Order: sequence, then structure tokens, then C-alpha cells
Amino acid sequence: MQKNVLILDFGSQYTQLIARRVRELNIYCEIVPFNKIPDDISSFKAVILSGSPFSVRGEDAPHPDLSKIRGKLPILAVCYGAQYFAHFHGGKVEASETREYGRANLSVIKDGETLFDGIMENSQVWMSHSDTIKELPANSVRIASTTDVLNAAYRIEGEQTYGIQFHPEVYHSTDGKQLLENFLVKIADVAQTWTPGKFVDLTVSELKEKIGDDKVVLGLSGGVDSSVAAVLLHKAIGKNLYCIFVNNGLLRKGEFESVLDQYKDMGLNVKGVDASVRFLDALSGVSDPEEKRKAIGNAFIEVFDDEAHKIKDVTWLAQGTIYPDAIESVSVNGGPSATIKSHHNVGGLPDFMKLKIVEPLKMLFKDEVRGVGAEMGIDEELLGRHPFPGPGLAIRILGDITAEKVRILQEVDHIFIQGLRDWMLYDKVWQAGAILLPVSSVGVMGDERTYEKVVALRAVESTDGMTADWVNLPYEFLQKTSNTIINRVKGVNRVVYDISSKPPATIEWE
Repeated sequence: MQKNVLILDFGSQYTQLIARRVRELNIYCEIVPFNKIPDDISSFKAVILSGSPFSVRGEDAPHPDLSKIRGKLPILAVCYGAQYFAHFHGGKVEASETREYGRANLSVIKDGETLFDGIMENSQVWMSHSDTIKELPANSVRIASTTDVLNAAYRIEGEQTYGIQFHPEVYHSTDGKQLLENFLVKIADVAQTWTPGKFVDLTVSELKEKIGDDKVVLGLSGGVDSSVAAVLLHKAIGKNLYCIFVNNGLLRKGEFESVLDQYKDMGLNVKGVDASVRFLDALSGVSDPEEKRKAIGNAFIEVFDDEAHKIKDVTWLAQGTIYPDAIESVSVNGGPSATIKSHHNVGGLPDFMKLKIVEPLKMLFKDEVRGVGAEMGIDEELLGRHPFPGPGLAIRILGDITAEKVRILQEVDHIFIQGLRDWMLYDKVWQAGAILLPVSSVGVMGDERTYEKVVALRAVESTDGMTADWVNLPYEFLQKTSNTIINRVKGVNRVVYDISSKPPATIEWE
């Protein structure tokens, strides 16, 4: 895989957004922890240092040795990275006298600076720090300021090292993408060759070399990720790919049958396995979200192990893991970013299962996966499917799981999703679903008092799932959907709509 750009993670909540913006420029990049810089950096053409929740003045401040990078590769130091160079290399960083957080505007931009080509004064940027650079590092030149931040950007002379005290990767920095392009393309001379077609060619070649004539078993979910992974593997190893679609009892209404029908025309070798009783038994009495995920993950592995033993000489287990899955499940490559939640398909296999893992999509964001699928000719309807969590409805039923709760949520979800399709809203939403809450409320139906379940509807817009905003669905649609759910789904008497964005909330409730 081509390397191109190395992103050193100092623990910022925005590190993954840097990678996302770089990929948008058709440039491949990888994130590694600040303390795990690769020994061989010859394949990289530029380095970006992320922000951090730490202060460079603190005793626990990340303090990596950058000697094999600095002066040898172009460096863009963002926020903490910029303050790092100042604090440890001849400048001075102090606590800011004014709160430097939120929107700001560039009031001064030094003429002739390539980093700011095409960016005008008054351009909006996003600040997020409590420290500020009072004195620049040795041999530095100030190249931009805001009203409150004198040293908003600088350049170190004699090398291609730049520091900025704002975040170009976030949406609120209106010319952030232009700045990243200026640095990567004009300064670092990185080729913009990261395309879906290039990924397919490279990945198929790598899979052929890695797997050879071995047999691979893949767990299909019916979603975009596993489907694209299956087609990639099929292109590489053909009949040696064995796909299994498991009914875990937590799928959407009628999904087991419809997904099997969907795969018939794709040339894939697919076997359907109904393990719904096994999964529901494994979840009996389990309420904690992490324990649910682990129970589901273990059950999946057990099913795959059973099925793999029916295939002679199977060697590999393939998974549709994508970049946000790995990012949210563990600190990035063991780095300082916080774990948000585990994913059922991340974290390796138990000792008893002697299969090696292959994850062809593990470095892609969701929209990149869709681009790769389109490149390979996968049906648009399948590629346009909303993301659906691997643990299924288990993490949309808050609290313990029962067959009756699954029935209720399947009916509610079906009404909501079909309504989005009927109102031509489905493709305007990135992800939608219903959540069964662990509370009941008083209601009145006819002349009778009821005490039944509450459901929440959730619809968000996003590009990669790392950030998301709630969708302002029409009141008329919400009104009709609520009425339909309450009238048709026995056990529900109240419907609410979730208007939380990510962050601070996550897309799923568990």
C-alpha cells in the first residue's frame, strides 16, 4: 500500500478528521501514535502532527524524538504540534490570557507564503487550545495572526516545517482543505493518486499474494462493508471464498431472507445460517452495552468456527472492518486517543480458533468503501444502504434483550425506514433507526389507560460516521410516522425524536 503521508497522533479528538480530509484530496495517509514512529520512513513524503488534550507545559506532555523526521520531510504541526516545536525548540508557550476556543478569523497573512495560497484575510478558522505561543521557536517567521492569537501560524526557516494554532481539518475552518492541499501538494509535492480504482488494483494484488490458494470464510451482514469486502476477495481468490450470512435474531424485519436474495446475482458463494436462538440465549439477562457487544462477538466467532470446520482446510476469516471501527474500538494503534466503544468485529480471535484474519477495508472510511464498491460495479441500492450496526438491534434495545422486545423494535424500525423511502427521504439521510427505551409511559387509547414502551427515532447526516448532525425531518413525516407506530405496534404508546449530534453523542445509543 502506498504510504505518502504520516499522521502522528498526540491524542486529539480531531486526529481522524485530519486523515479524512487528506483522503478527500486523493492522498493516502496513515495514523500512528506519536511514540511509534516507523523505523523506515522512506515511503512517506510528508508528516502532520495532530493536536492533543495535553499541555506541552505539563509533566505528562508527549515528547517524541522527531530527529529522523525534522528537516528531512515537510512537517505541518497542528495546535499541540505547533506548540511542541515552540516549547521544546527555543520558543515559549504559556497559558492563554483569553480563551482561544471556537471560531476566529485570520486578520494578517504574510504575503507570498505558499501555505496560504488562495486563502484571504478574514478567513474563518477553528481554535481549540488553552495554551498559546508567546515566542516562536528558533529561526521562525510568523506567517499568520488572528485578532486574539498573534502567532496563529509560523514557518521555520531552512526547513519545510510549519506550525498552526488552529484546526484546518474541521468543518468550521472554511479554507482548511485548501491549506492542507497547499501543504501536501504545493510544498510536499505529494501526488494525488489515491483513487478507488487504484485501491482495487492494489488490494486485489495484495490479497492474491497474501492468501494464495488458501480458503477464506467471510461473515456477510448484508451491509455495504462486508459486501464490498466480499467482492474484493472474490476478485482475488474466486471460488476459495466461502461467505456465511448469519441470522443472529437481531436483524431488521425480513432481512435474513431479503439479503440472501440480494446476493444471488452477485456470483458469491453464500450460505445462510439461522443462529437466532443461540444469540438470544447468549444475551439473556445481559444489560451492559459492552457486555452485549462481547457476547455477540463471541457468538459470531462460535458460529464461524462451527461453519469453518465444515469447510475443508479453511485458513482465513475475512471481516468487513473499516477505519472508524478500529479507531473507536481501541486507541489508534495503541496510541493516546481515547477508546469510545468496542466493535464486535475488532480485537482478534480466541486461541481455540486457528484462523488468520484478513481485513481488506480496514484503512478505509465509509464513503471510500462506497467509492470502491461503485468502482467494482456493485448495485447502487446496496451501496446506498444505511449503515447498520454489527450487533444489530441488540444495541438499539437499551437494557436486557428479549424476543418480545426484538419483535417490537423490528416493527417500529420497519415503519420508520419504509416511511423514509415512501417520502423520498431515505437517500437524504446517512443513517436512521429506532431505539427501544428501557422506560414505560402512561398513555390513553380509547377510554383506557395504557402503560407501555417508549421508542426514539434517530436520523443523522454524515460522511464517514466520525461526526454527525441530526436531520431536520419534516414535521408532517414525523407526525405520520409516530401515529402509525403507536396505532400498529402493540406495546408502544409514545414516540420521541433524537436531536443530538456527534459529538457529544454517538450515533448509536449503546
